[in-house]
Amino acid sequence: MSDNDPIIARGLKKSFKNVDVLDGIDLRVERGTVLALLGPNGAGKTTTIRILSTLLPPDGGQALVNGFDVVREAKQVRRSIGLTGQYAAVDEYLTGRENLEMMGKLYHLSSNDSKRRAIQLLEEFDLSEAANRIAKTYSGGMRRRLDLALSLVATPPILFLDEPTTGLDPRSRLAIWDRIEKLVYDGTTILLTTQYLDEADKLADRIVVIDHGRVIAEGTSNELKSNVGNERLELVLPTEEEVRKTIEALRTEVLRQEDNRTITVAVDGSITHVKKILDLLQNSAIEVESFTLHKPTLDDVFLQLTGHEATAAETEEDKIK
Repeated sequence: MSDNDPIIARGLKKSFKNVDVLDGIDLRVERGTVLALLGPNGAGKTTTIRILSTLLPPDGGQALVNGFDVVREAKQVRRSIGLTGQYAAVDEYLTGRENLEMMGKLYHLSSNDSKRRAIQLLEEFDLSEAANRIAKTYSGGMRRRLDLALSLVATPPILFLDEPTTGLDPRSRLAIWDRIEKLVYDGTTILLTTQYLDEADKLADRIVVIDHGRVIAEGTSNELKSNVGNERLELVLPTEEEVRKTIEALRTEVLRQEDNRTITVAVDGSITHVKKILDLLQNSAIEVESFTLHKPTLDDVFLQLTGHEATAAETEEDKIK
């Protein structure tokens, strides 16, 4: 990473109602890569995106986007970026084509160039057949594709995606993923926030985890998973009493209790270790209903780092109301 990276944040601070939402965030995104920003609700993800996209001034620190200061050179920053927020920002009473042509005119494209760009994006996002339908009739997946297309009218080198696939069905999510991968292949730099850990696993070159307005971990997906440690053995017991006996027998090896009849145990992944655990339970006259061996996932990373499970999107401002 270098000082020429297209997205740089140093010590970003932001408070709402005397609550510190960002408490010194540092970020760097290398050109032509995807950085995924993860964290529990209220951690500061959306506030970070809003500051970097010039929608919100920071209370402290500095941020540079495409080499421009987000406060002093906001106009130049806006010319360099595209933004897709948590909710599709389309005009429901215009057609898909009209939405795109209007955006082109807002970017000061000529009428012919706006029409040409609209046709191109409608084709790229598989919206050509619905081009002349008003957006109000679009499905959720179609609206999100149109919203992403709108953010690309001016072909920005930097794209901010704030929960881009929230609420979409699996097929629509895959379509958005495919488009994001193509954008990165063509050289676009992307900062992504997401509530879907598999999305970060699939798309991100690097991941930053934030909590309480601070960066608590960063690295590649594999690096973060390796920090969790061993693989895990999930044990399903027939009764709550058997769960109690199992926790007592295994003691410190138990990672957590998933529910009334399921616990997770840390293992090194070897047959020898798994057999040792099962033999110990058998010798303690503990009956195991079923067991499954799992490799570390981003869910494990998230839970270990934050103490929270990943949940639905919520803005930091909403969180403190």
